[in-house]
Amino acid sequence: MAEIKAEPAQHHTVTIPMADDSAQKPHKTQRVASLDIFRGLTVALMILVDDAGGEWPVIGHAPWHGCNLADFVMPFFLFIVGMAIPLALKRIPGKRKAIQKVGFRTLKLLFWGLLLQGGYSHAPDVLTNGVDMKMIRFCGILQRIAFAYLVVALAEIFLKDAQPKDVSAGHFSVFRLSCWHWLVGACILIMYLALLYGIYVPDWQFTVQNKDSADYGKVFTVACNVRGKLDPPCNAVGYIDREILGINHMYQRPAWRRSKACTVNSPYEGPFKDAAPSWCHAPFEPEGILSSISAILSTIIGVHFGHVLVHLKGHSERLRQWIIVGFALLILGIVLHFTAIPLNKQLYTFSYVCVTSGAAALVFSAIYILVDIWDLKLVFLPLKWIGMNAMLVYVMAAEGIFAGFINGWYYEDPHNTLVYWIQKHIFIGVWHSRRVGILLYVIFAEILFWAIIAGILHRSGIYWKL
Repeated sequence: MAEIKAEPAQHHTVTIPMADDSAQKPHKTQRVASLDIFRGLTVALMILVDDAGGEWPVIGHAPWHGCNLADFVMPFFLFIVGMAIPLALKRIPGKRKAIQKVGFRTLKLLFWGLLLQGGYSHAPDVLTNGVDMKMIRFCGILQRIAFAYLVVALAEIFLKDAQPKDVSAGHFSVFRLSCWHWLVGACILIMYLALLYGIYVPDWQFTVQNKDSADYGKVFTVACNVRGKLDPPCNAVGYIDREILGINHMYQRPAWRRSKACTVNSPYEGPFKDAAPSWCHAPFEPEGILSSISAILSTIIGVHFGHVLVHLKGHSERLRQWIIVGFALLILGIVLHFTAIPLNKQLYTFSYVCVTSGAAALVFSAIYILVDIWDLKLVFLPLKWIGMNAMLVYVMAAEGIFAGFINGWYYEDPHNTLVYWIQKHIFIGVWHSRRVGILLYVIFAEILFWAIIAGILHRSGIYWKL
């Protein structure tokens, strides 16, 4: 899976370079199970925070500045994309074939992204289909992954010839493999910071499009006339999306609606305060254009870790590189958060890139130790199965397609469905707590259930590739 996708087991192998790379000999391959498990863990986290975050806001997305558990999911996916790119492209002979493969996979990601998050796919308890083309959402999770994957994969293809063939286990020599990638990343960072702090944001207006809102059809004005601000209504990220995408094509329920400025129930969702600022009613695109440019950095960092995995043979050499870089990124991000640039998933700030990429590096290193060194694979089998059929679990569970299908069959009342009955009588009723019941429902009836389904499919050799 170079991008939330399932691959057959043999695709997650590390090629050990031979003494003479020019010799046309079969390469020795070695399975790295930690990649599947890390991917499976990330998909499981997505399901957990999406479906239980409403009852447990501490694990849901931070309303604005800050970083909760849900805010690690997207960077973890992008980091995995980057790690997989050197592994995947190493097996493809010739630039032309590699470019074709990358382009086709990007188009498939964009198609599924628009289908699942463009507006046609709906919440499991909404029994209607269809999308108003005037309101279609162009951006989303898979679209961001497609963009980052395309840019970084093409960079890997065209910069591959500039990489050294033999790399020692020295502290800095491995950076030679990714030096051009780091240069690309530096250019992206400079462009992002220049736009984020340099663009002038004028006043803007919007009309409330939510038909269930008491303010439906009402026009609000947001006063800005500033430059370089990172607050919710007046940042350059939102301004660029409004100008290019159009305000009607942005996400209609942004996390900032749960902020203290907007709702009396913060950090839970709830009715707006009477004196809530006008921007509380506005849409905002968390996977927008400028923030997606910054998100490329997470993938570039992942590529560096993938190069370490491919070119360094020993466990200790790999772990030394991963852990040092992981801690360096984590410390840099925390320092930036408290001094200059706050952590913010919606804006995908540089401090957020550093903290989440550093966390991804350390989590992956821990999994690598437990699984590939200590051989504790059995404990992590459910996550491995999810990781090997990640696209299936993402679509059916994280996007709620299966639950939506089940909810389409009800008795007398649309809320009288099998999903509702299981939640109420097996989980909530037993524990006499909606919060605990929903959490256990997500863990056992969603994550574990789909892990078992993915395991059965794995035993049958069935994978949903993308």
